[in-house]
Amino acid sequence: MQKPEISPDEKALDTFPKYLLHHDRVRPAHPSLREKDLGIWQTLSWHEVAREVHALALGFVTLGLARGDRLAIIGDNRPRLYMSMLAAQCVGAIPVPLYQDAIASEMAFVLADAGARIAVVEDQEQVDKLLEVMAQLPALEHIIYDDGRGLRNYSNERLHDIAEILGRGRVLGDEFPERFNEMVATGKGEDMAIILYTSGTTGTPKGVVHSYDSMVQTARNAARLEGLTEHEEVLAYLPMAWVGDNLFSYAQSLVTGFCVACPESSDTVMTDLREIGPTYYFAPPRVFENLLTQITIRMEDASPIKHRLFHYFMDHARRVGTDILEGRQVAFWDRVGYRLGEMLVYGPVKNVLGFSRLKLAYTAGEAIGPELFDFFRAIGINIKQLYGQTEAYVMVCVQANDKVRPDTVGVAAPGVEVKISDSGEVLFRGPGTFHSYWKREDATRETRTAEGWVHTGDAGFFDDDGQLRIIDRAKDVGRLSDGSLFVPKYLENKLKFFPHIKEVVAFGDGCDFATAFINIDLSAVGSWAEKRGMAYTGYTDLAAQAPVYELLRECVESMNRSLAADPRLSGSQIKRFLILHKELDADDGELTRTRKVKRKFIAERYASLIAALYDGSSASTIDAEVKFEDGRSGHIRATLKIMDVASFPATVKTAVANTGKTRDIREAA
Repeated sequence: MQKPEISPDEKALDTFPKYLLHHDRVRPAHPSLREKDLGIWQTLSWHEVAREVHALALGFVTLGLARGDRLAIIGDNRPRLYMSMLAAQCVGAIPVPLYQDAIASEMAFVLADAGARIAVVEDQEQVDKLLEVMAQLPALEHIIYDDGRGLRNYSNERLHDIAEILGRGRVLGDEFPERFNEMVATGKGEDMAIILYTSGTTGTPKGVVHSYDSMVQTARNAARLEGLTEHEEVLAYLPMAWVGDNLFSYAQSLVTGFCVACPESSDTVMTDLREIGPTYYFAPPRVFENLLTQITIRMEDASPIKHRLFHYFMDHARRVGTDILEGRQVAFWDRVGYRLGEMLVYGPVKNVLGFSRLKLAYTAGEAIGPELFDFFRAIGINIKQLYGQTEAYVMVCVQANDKVRPDTVGVAAPGVEVKISDSGEVLFRGPGTFHSYWKREDATRETRTAEGWVHTGDAGFFDDDGQLRIIDRAKDVGRLSDGSLFVPKYLENKLKFFPHIKEVVAFGDGCDFATAFINIDLSAVGSWAEKRGMAYTGYTDLAAQAPVYELLRECVESMNRSLAADPRLSGSQIKRFLILHKELDADDGELTRTRKVKRKFIAERYASLIAALYDGSSASTIDAEVKFEDGRSGHIRATLKIMDVASFPATVKTAVANTGKTRDIREAA
């Protein structure tokens, strides 16, 4: 793909600190950051942000932070945490954001690996975690907190209120008025800008180092592609340690000058979303699934008239809504009907969701269900899929506005090249290619070739329309004992499309047939159970009930029917499943902090359950250790029922179509 042109002015803006000073000159009064505090939205202009970052950066200098040092950022999305990230970059230091819900031992690994000298944290919870592991972190010299509630009686010379650091910085700025601008001017595009740690699906996390060049160019290209301007507004609610938040809520804001709003808390995100009404939004599929589930539940409780009205106009929207969104020809009376539906149904639904002003929504990370995708696009929400990795600074592929399909992830992003290796693995190279893995030259060489091609580890292929389709992680693709292709992530995603199913882990490589562990969605299944007068005490009790098993059996059999028509996957229909007695949890080591399944860990932990799925047992007893939010451990003991599921004969011959592709994909495993 041809590389986008860069203007002379843009070439001078090669770091985020330089962009900050640019916005302070060009749009000083324009809103930059918002935060909801005690129910009231507080707004900071670009000038106010520049002044705060100026003081923070010099305050960090008084603590000894220097060019090349690492500064950790830990907490929910907060303006001062974003400003601390930018202030560290003004000094020439490298910010290292951590997942705020990580336990102390997980944080200790990242902090030690990065060698962070200073940590800026949100509140007492994060301070306590760091104090717990402080002895393991000889490089960590200072902890700075934003919210001082509960910390009044803490006596530790390494602890600092962020107000103290701001005061120090202002004093230093008065003594040396040119110090800040000199530090910013020293920065260059090729400098290391950030370390973002991978989720650690298959082992310990790796620190992915990005330069300003990769981040600025990617943010600039993506903003130009979608026509983003300084007038956008986004809600920053996803973890700051995740590369997606760094691109959408940090880099693109600095490149374009748009405003970023931080919710009051994780519990108020939906309320805050409605109040802000973002124009630009990103969410993983599970968030869109939850939104649709909420709408479905509310409509089930609505009056008969509202219920019929909703379904009548939604049927009309599914027929013509996507064509209208993509600018295709639609009959006059169909347009009139759609406008009426907009007034009576679509508009109110979007308003309830906070999407009334939304121009663009992205989703990525997992496959999204066709029904889910079609629902949002049918009511006029321009939701698109993209494909990316931390090593690409997100952007590898993105869907064009007029070629949006739920089964693809689009075409190469601006400036990016994508190809499929002989083994079926997806490779890319482009402006967002990472600098290196932190202190892991061996891993860098394994992942990035001398020609700049990056091995994604994902198996995929281009369809007839030139769009990329991702199958699974290449190492996870396998075969059943009869040679049938087994792609666990594909099966899991198809089952997760059902609103009653929250998480799935599929098994089958080298076995006679495919099986699965399933987590129910407590909200959706709980609502379903209450309407039927079923009593239950909690997740474990509800998951064990016979009607719930029957509900999920229907879901699995529905998926099996669709697989029967797939020439590659008809042989991998799931024949037995069980509902786990507990939800898979990152604190129990079963998921990463980005909610990706740790297959090896689960296979080892629940080996007895897997064996029962294959030995013909009708039930199996499990006693598993769990970790509670306060750090204590406990045990949950349960006897889990195992249910057989009907499978269906293939409706097409499996020997045709894509034979070569499936062979290559298997070889990539």
